[in-house]
Amino acid sequence: MSTTYKGIHTICTHAGQLIDEQHKGAVSPIYLSSSYAFMDVDVKRYPRYFNTPNQEGLSKKIAALEKTEAAMIFGSGMAAVSTSLLSFLQSGDHIVLQQTLYGGTYNLVVEEFEKYGIKYTFTEDLSESAFAKAITPQTKVIYIETPSNPLMKVTDMSMVTKLAKKHGIITMIDNTFASPINQNPVDFGVDVIIHSATKYMGGHSDICAGAVASSQEHIDKIWHLAKNLGGSLSDMTVWMLERSMKTMSLRVKAQNKNAKKIAKWLEEKEEISVVYYPGLKSHKDYHLAKKQMKGFGGMMSFELAPHIDPELFQKALHLIKPSMSLAGVESTMLSPAQTSHFLLGEEERKKQGIAEGLIRFSVGIEDKEDLMADIDQALEAVIKKTVLVAD
Repeated sequence: MSTTYKGIHTICTHAGQLIDEQHKGAVSPIYLSSSYAFMDVDVKRYPRYFNTPNQEGLSKKIAALEKTEAAMIFGSGMAAVSTSLLSFLQSGDHIVLQQTLYGGTYNLVVEEFEKYGIKYTFTEDLSESAFAKAITPQTKVIYIETPSNPLMKVTDMSMVTKLAKKHGIITMIDNTFASPINQNPVDFGVDVIIHSATKYMGGHSDICAGAVASSQEHIDKIWHLAKNLGGSLSDMTVWMLERSMKTMSLRVKAQNKNAKKIAKWLEEKEEISVVYYPGLKSHKDYHLAKKQMKGFGGMMSFELAPHIDPELFQKALHLIKPSMSLAGVESTMLSPAQTSHFLLGEEERKKQGIAEGLIRFSVGIEDKEDLMADIDQALEAVIKKTVLVAD
């Protein structure tokens, strides 16, 4: 954990940087070697051991941002999720997961945990009573995600960690949607913090990575499994991620500002049925989000009025890209029912409140006026086309 840098912009720019001793370059040098000396060295380095110079440097930056003792970098967000969970769970154990989660995490649990003899329970909702009811004597982990994907539900972290500590349970959180800029779960007692670093940490839609931040004790435990599963990240991608994270605070704050303005604007439009954004006072979790978050984030979702086809609307966009991922500098939209939550099936999506016409909107750093103009022209085009077809 960094004790030198206090400001978030400074941490993003300088924490964990490698010093170019030979040529005095301004940026971290990149070490692409996959083979290092084993004799007369303090550390026996190997890429699969997560301890190359670039891997170590970037891990220090992530730990500094999340205010934890240590961190690790993985090949993907799901590698970070799966390795973290399996490090604290074994046959006969039980895990409690909140009701609404990223589709990939849900699939991991329901498709894979049974073969390992791990029991699981999804909460009925996000209330304290729902979490308490789901706990059993065998429960070892409580796993949450806040804000959640894609409905932007907010979980009370203090409530969950207080309940977990009472029962001696480890808490884990997917902090991807908030990013370390908007939320530090360690401040609320969460033990293990997980990110799809592909998203806000990468921020440019050009890398795939995952991250975990926690105490040194927990990271050591995760490392012991991680070195066997082999989910490490190449040093070229590590270097690209470190470069991208230098601007993360600037990017995320710009996305926060855009998203809040656009969410309010969308809420007032008659073509929009409902907007899910924790920064709106109409959001049922607004006050909790305000308590836990430093910014409300660049993610939202919304449902169009029944007479507007979501697919035609997205096809009519010119500036905003209909695209699978999120959190890049460019704005994107997608239909969760066709992408991130497709494997859940229609019945489970309905149970979670994910409508077939729901659109997830990742707001970028473009000028908000241009984004709003693009949405307006797309709505106009679809409505016009619908009228013509009807005639």
